[in-house]
Formats: sequence, structure tokens, C-alpha cells
Amino acid sequence: MTIGTCYFPEHWPRERWETDVKEMADAGIEYVRMAEFSWAELEPERGEFDFAWLDDAVELIGEHGMQAVLCTPTATPPKWLVDEHPDIRQEAQDGTVKDWGSRRHYCFNSPTYREETARIVTAMAEHFADDPHVAGWQTDNEYGCHGTAHCFCEDCSAAFRDWLRERYGDAETLNERWGTSFWSQRYDSLDQLEVPQPTPYNHHPSHLLDYNRFSSDSVIEYNRLQADLLRDVNDEWFVTHNFMSEYGGVDVNEMREDLDFAGWDSYPTGHVQEADRDLRDAEFRVGNPDQLGLNHDLYRAPDAPHWIMEQQPGDVNWPPHSPQPGEGAMRLWAHWAVAHGADEVLYFRWRRCREGQEQYHAGLRKHDGSADRGYRDADAAADDLDDLDLDPVEADVAILHDFENMWALGPDRHSPDFSYWAHLKTYYRALRARGATVSIVSQSADLDRFDAVVGNTLYLADESLAAHLDDYVTGGGDLLLTMRAGVKDRANQLHEELTPGPLANLVGARVDQHESVPEQIETRATYDGETYDYRTWAEWLDADAAAVVGRHETGTAAGEAAITRNEVDDGSVTYVGLWPEADLADRLVTDLLGRADVPTTDRLPEGVRLAERDGLTWVGNFTEGAVGVDAPADAEFVVGDETVPSFDVSVVAAPAHELTVE
Repeated sequence: MTIGTCYFPEHWPRERWETDVKEMADAGIEYVRMAEFSWAELEPERGEFDFAWLDDAVELIGEHGMQAVLCTPTATPPKWLVDEHPDIRQEAQDGTVKDWGSRRHYCFNSPTYREETARIVTAMAEHFADDPHVAGWQTDNEYGCHGTAHCFCEDCSAAFRDWLRERYGDAETLNERWGTSFWSQRYDSLDQLEVPQPTPYNHHPSHLLDYNRFSSDSVIEYNRLQADLLRDVNDEWFVTHNFMSEYGGVDVNEMREDLDFAGWDSYPTGHVQEADRDLRDAEFRVGNPDQLGLNHDLYRAPDAPHWIMEQQPGDVNWPPHSPQPGEGAMRLWAHWAVAHGADEVLYFRWRRCREGQEQYHAGLRKHDGSADRGYRDADAAADDLDDLDLDPVEADVAILHDFENMWALGPDRHSPDFSYWAHLKTYYRALRARGATVSIVSQSADLDRFDAVVGNTLYLADESLAAHLDDYVTGGGDLLLTMRAGVKDRANQLHEELTPGPLANLVGARVDQHESVPEQIETRATYDGETYDYRTWAEWLDADAAAVVGRHETGTAAGEAAITRNEVDDGSVTYVGLWPEADLADRLVTDLLGRADVPTTDRLPEGVRLAERDGLTWVGNFTEGAVGVDAPADAEFVVGDETVPSFDVSVVAAPAHELTVE
């Protein structure tokens, strides 16, 4: 377990490089990521490559016992290229061209840009093919950042039509699958199709869903182009990419197939401010352990590591507010990443830059080269992690996450308060508050490895999914399905049968009515004899084979079934037809874990979480006060001790369920 950093040698005088690299080595840094925005430096004019400066930087890194991770520089095509080929630029939905002067201004479907991409990636790869100090590559940078996964130019319309031909074959089939008789939306030819243009009202939901699928496929194909080129030159290099927090523009589950492992960029005090809830004061200083944990568990594939390609090193420039992180926070974040399966944490960046758009983004060192607070934390984290050699995380519980469900629900939220991610987090938080180890996996994942599964909003469902879940349950698995499951088919049309459509036999119940409810309407339900609050969405159920274990207590639905449980062979299916508040979510998941024989902890305090990996348990304290840990007498504390100060961590060699936090 090691740490790294991101370095931009082109920003600094060459006489400083030796000092910078030596200080990196002194801090225990293992990997140095470079060149992600350097196309104009590497090729100042067409065909005139200058790799000498990067050669020198890579050599210095190698001389000090570290390894380089190089990046393809395609996120920032240079001015001369945009001037030669203005057609490579993206267009917004209203036709506005996204011009040069920032980053991510290219179109994934531009044939010209794909040719230019192949040219620069090949040139870089061939130049460094035999360099022993280059360990691997990051493709591009944050695909889709700033809303750029979606482009509306003519190249995209042409590519979208080709994509639809491959999927449907002809307009007649598309009309039938989409259902285009509504509002006279029939097509006579696939040549009439465009990417969604501005309209007076909502677009056809099937059109939007397929456009999102197409846009994701476009990014995946573009990334595959780069990954294949790199591996053709040297198949010993690893290839990764840096995704973003809870990003939904690209299907990560699919794109990860072209990567050796996924990476993501972790900015805890920035990401937490995107939450749709009031924040605790401490969260502005250190973030939220569940928000961080969810992303680690999303980008970590089962039985595989993930990397943090950018770890927040201090204050950052882009959130609405940027308080200084709490003392020790940068060390805590590195530990939390490793606890959730990361094998490498690279701080972004080495030094605060003196130029450009991110001058207010901290580095491990200040812009004058002196050590900043993050440097001390990174040094401490490197010492803590140096002796750890850990197996991958083994999770007891899976949450099914599907990007297509998220895309389909986007235009059909039925409530301004409905959020796919917020609903998923309801169950994730409840599981983590009981010490459960969680993986976020695709619907097609092998479920037999998990003792319990939460099927989060399986909105689009077909017989294949039903059979997959049936196999899991009849094999003894315990499944919890959440509201709005089995509503539509894969083309985004309502099933002929009532919700949950093809999942109804497994659930043993159907949805009779549904409603979205505003905050001011009282919403309560009973479960196992107790009364609980819920929010936003409610279904009342017509139970057939299933037992009713929860009923609505308020409103038009009073007395109607809200939660059912169906015993199937050696397994069980619980269907939750509402959005539970925290106390009900806790009861639901503890019952699920109990049926699955997954050991749990007492309900952990808000802001304190446990994370288990390879026989060790991390106690992460994301609060402003100290907490105590009661561990078995023979348990060794590998890091810290029984008292975990504010914004700190202890690591103990004991299972999570044997610990008590006070």
C-alpha cells in the first residue's frame, strides 16, 4: 500500500525538478503521474515532437526509486489543432460551440479527433515503449467532466443514426420498440433521427435513454481506441482512467472491461457539498465517510484493486466553499481509500500552481516549494501504509447499480425530491452503519459470492434479470428489492403487466397504486409492529404469494400493504414499496443481514464508520470529537489505539463485528 502524487514539471524551472523529485522520494511516494494536459508542450506544432523534457522528468523519477504513470494528453487539444480542425469541437444542445480556452472541448465522435488521438497516443507510446521507469498509463482525464459526455454536433447525429441502425435495423422496429405513435412521433426512416434537440416540452423518454446509451458507448469506444494503442506497444503497462464522484455520464461497469483497474478522483470536502441534505459542520472539514466509501466501493471491482488518481491535498478551488480540511484529514482520506480496497493513493498535486484556472487548488507543497499541510499528512500516511500488503476487499453484501436505470429515471423522476443516487445512499448508509462490507456491482454480476443483495431501483427489467435474481434467491440468497422495480422494459416502455413486471413472481406481489409525496404531507408506515417515517415515493401493494410485513399508516394509502416478504425455497425476497427514512432503513437492512447470517455491529454513530479488509478493521472518525474503541483483549492495534481523535483513524487486527465504538 503506497502513495503517489501528480506532478507537472512543465510548470516549473528545470533547476527545481531535482529538488521536487527528491522531496517526493523523501515523503515515501511510489508513483508520479504526469503529462495529462501537456499536448501543447509535447507537440508545439504539428509533427514537431518534444519529448526531451518529459524524458528528463521520467529519468529523475526513476533515479530516485519511483515509477512514472504517464497520461495521454487528449483532454486538452492545443490551439493549433483546433484552428486547423474547428470541427473537432463539441456543441451544446442549443448549438453553442464549446471553444478552445479551457479543457474537454473535443467531440468523442469526431472522426478527425479520433485520428489525431491515435497519432499523439501512438507517438507517446512508441517513444516510451522501452522506458523501464514507466509503469503504466492513464487515458485522457475525467471523461465527461463539465457535462461533456454529451455532444449535439452533426458528427454525433450521424454516429447516433449508425448506432440506432445497429440496434434496431430499421425505422419500423424502432417505432415499435420506442412507441412513437404518441404525439405523432413516428419516423419514416432512421435518416430522420437526430440527437435530442431543444423542444417546447419533454423529449420522448425512449429517445433520451438511447441517446444516453449512445453517448456512453461513444466514450467507451474512444477510450478503447487509446487502451488498445497503448497495449499494442507494450502489453506490460497497466491502463487505467480517472473517473469522478457518483458520475453517471459513462457506464463504468462496461468501460472497466477495457481497463486493468479503475481509478477515481477523490475530493471529500467538495463532493460532500453536492449532497441534497444539510451538512454537519465537520463534513465541510473532512467530508462524509459514506459518500467516500460508496465511490470506493463503486469503482472497486470484486477481487480487484482500484486507485485514487487524484486525492485532495488541502483546500481546493471549485466547490461553493472551501474551508481548510481538518487537522489530519488528508491522512485519514488515504487510509479510508486503502480500507475500501485501493492499492494506491495519488495526491493531486505536488505543488500549487502559479498560473491558470486552478491557482486556488492546493498541492502537497505551496507554490514557493515549501511544505503544506497535505505534505505532512501524506508523509504520515506513507509511513502507516508502508508495511501493509493486503488482499482485496471481500464484501458480504452487494448493491445492484445500473446506469441505464439511472438514465431512464432522469426524465421520469415524478418528484423534484427524487434522486437515484440519494435513494441508493439510503440503503448504503444503513448497511455501513451496521459495519457491513458492501460492493456496488452491476445487475449481471455473479451474485453467489454475496450473502445478501439489495436491488436498487431496478426500473428497467426483463425476463433475463428476473431469471438471474431467481437463481440467486432459490440458491439460498436473501434479496431486498426497492421501490420502482420492474416498471419498464429495456426500451423504456411500461410492461403490459403491472409493476414489478417480470419480477412479480419472485416478489409475490404487484403494485396497485403509486404516488409521489411532497415533504409537507405526513408519511408514516408500520413495519414489524413499529411505526416509521418515509419520504418522496409510495406504492401500495397487492400481495399474492408474499406476506405483508409493512403497511401504510397515513394518507390515501392508509391500511394498504407497503412492504412484503416472499420466502422462496431457501432464500427470501423483501419488496420495499416506499423510500424509508433512516430508522426504517436500519430495521430493513438489519433484518436482511440477520436472515443472511451476516454479523453486524451496534448502530454506529453518525460520522464514524468501520471498514474491513484482509483481517484488519479501520475505525474512521469523521467527527470533531474523539471516540473510543472496545476491541477483544487479544486484538492488536496496527495503527493508533483505543482512542481515535477527531479526523483520525485506528487500524485493529479484528473483525468489524467484534468492535464497539463509543
